[in-house]
Amino acid sequence: MYQRINGAAWRHIWLVGDLHGCLALFARHLRRLRFNPWSDLVISVGDLIDRGPDSPGCLALLDKPWFRAVRGNHEEMAMDALRSEDVSAWSLNGGNWFRQLDKLARAQVQARLYRCAELPLIIELHVQGKTEIVAHADYPSDSYVWGKPVDRQRVVWGRERITRHLRGEGKAIAGADRFWFGHTPLQEPLHFYNQHYIDTGAVFGNRLTLVQMQ
Repeated sequence: MYQRINGAAWRHIWLVGDLHGCLALFARHLRRLRFNPWSDLVISVGDLIDRGPDSPGCLALLDKPWFRAVRGNHEEMAMDALRSEDVSAWSLNGGNWFRQLDKLARAQVQARLYRCAELPLIIELHVQGKTEIVAHADYPSDSYVWGKPVDRQRVVWGRERITRHLRGEGKAIAGADRFWFGHTPLQEPLHFYNQHYIDTGAVFGNRLTLVQMQ
């Protein structure tokens, strides 16, 4: 469930919001930032696939040594579909691209999707003396502790916390400096206490958000 990353091993580190197959847009951002794959790192808040133009290409980012990701709900849906051999629900939620692949491409994608089971749900990033927590939808507790058992479903799917924030009923999460989430598409990043929501709906024609952490 948890993975630690020591920021001292990298020159620059960025977080990126939900990609949803928008590989060309992501590549343009990296070129603009003068990203160096030998010394820099990108951490994704999950949902690499579905709805956008190049889900296989975004999934292939998992092979890159400069790319890390937490598991999103769309990766969860894909894995569930492959296990059950019923892709109908996944297709209705943006996974119809999988059915359109030829036999060879489908085998490659399927192998990468099975590897998504090894992705952490929570990344603990240490940069410049701060502890930064990355998860797809939520860290479902009032206090963060490394290795603490939390509800996996809510980590990947939960929207209760952001809903409370939007009602003006939110509060900080203890135990870490900042928390970074995707999952809920927004017009602009939203920030509440020490929690930051950075899915700005790039796949719907809005901008892709990258945040420089180091």
